[in-house]
Amino acid sequence: MATMLKQDSNIQPAYTGPIFDCDTHLYEVEDSWSRYLPAEYRDRWSVRFRTGEDGQYALYVGDKKVHVSSEIYTEDGRVPPPGKLHEWLRAMKEGNENVDMRIPRTPDMYERDARIAKMDEFGVEGAILFVGSMIASISYLDESIPAYEVTQAYNRWFLEDWGFAYKNRIFATPLLLLEDLDRAVEQAKWAVENGARAVLIPMGPINGRSPADTYFDPVWSILNEAGVGIVFHVSEAIYMKHHMNVWGEKVQQSRVRQTAFVWMHGYSERPVVETISSFIFWNFFARFPKIKLMSAENGAEWVPSMLIKMDKCRGMAKNGFWPAGQLKDRPSRIFKQHVSVVAYPEDDLKSIIEQTGSSEYLVMGSDYPHQEGVERPALFAEEACGGLDGDTVRQIMYENGKRFIFG
Repeated sequence: MATMLKQDSNIQPAYTGPIFDCDTHLYEVEDSWSRYLPAEYRDRWSVRFRTGEDGQYALYVGDKKVHVSSEIYTEDGRVPPPGKLHEWLRAMKEGNENVDMRIPRTPDMYERDARIAKMDEFGVEGAILFVGSMIASISYLDESIPAYEVTQAYNRWFLEDWGFAYKNRIFATPLLLLEDLDRAVEQAKWAVENGARAVLIPMGPINGRSPADTYFDPVWSILNEAGVGIVFHVSEAIYMKHHMNVWGEKVQQSRVRQTAFVWMHGYSERPVVETISSFIFWNFFARFPKIKLMSAENGAEWVPSMLIKMDKCRGMAKNGFWPAGQLKDRPSRIFKQHVSVVAYPEDDLKSIIEQTGSSEYLVMGSDYPHQEGVERPALFAEEACGGLDGDTVRQIMYENGKRFIFG
């Protein structure tokens, strides 16, 4: 018989101040993708959970299985408990291989008013809300027009069920794809018209261009005028599929089958460093000063070395080619002014701040209700903010995140 994990509700977090949570998620409902999907796309491009021929219950994009989803959900609707990954891994290490880490979904995982109540319970004033399984399915949408139709259908469901600024507390992030410029302009206008404060785009280049290439300026001008931010959330970076193949690595696999090489280079640090540095080197913020970028669930350990390398490379390219004009300031300063980074709770924030000389770009994220984060948002301070003074902790837990949304 499987052993159930105990739920510890008696943890007393050390941080008792206000919280602005910059990394929260939802669990989709049955018709999240289909409610608004045009009929002509419901065969080959339907996105839904089902039991496949291999007997596993998983998310499918048409007939393509999203392998990572089979490790998360069960057909009876149970999911991993929030913030319990470390406890589960510890149980596995102790030899309890049959530990049952799944629990029934609670309404706050899929319904906005229940989420507001949970935020009240947690002491969270505001939260940025990201998609659930949709993040894993994006890399399977490999044709531009169907990808647009599927994501926009999902966006309409997202708006209807959650809203993009619900009660001025839950700030959901609609998806924005750049593969087709005209459709991207339409998506950007639609997002702004419906109150979005930030949009979510995949990391990496698009059709041989940086997303900061002036070609995409018609999209960014819409967001800039409204002061809407851009977020890059961890996922299997679409453009890294080809790079992994060059190294003989398989992608779009179950997480338990991925190699250390894929974990190191296919996610997080490399894609986010390449993407954000591209925005800076393309002089993006000289053109669009009201847009802020955010890296979510990619950790923060990469920031110190990135800032050093960007400043060094700016000097090396001083007399080189700058496609959108030479920078008027150091890249490291531009980064601190325009980029926010959701740290991992296991990051050594004291060391990161000492190395970069600033905490103004760091924000917290609980990853609720996912298993990888913290069980309660306030616990982030306990895990990540050791050795920091109270003002800095409050800045990371509340002020920096709130500023990203409200300016």
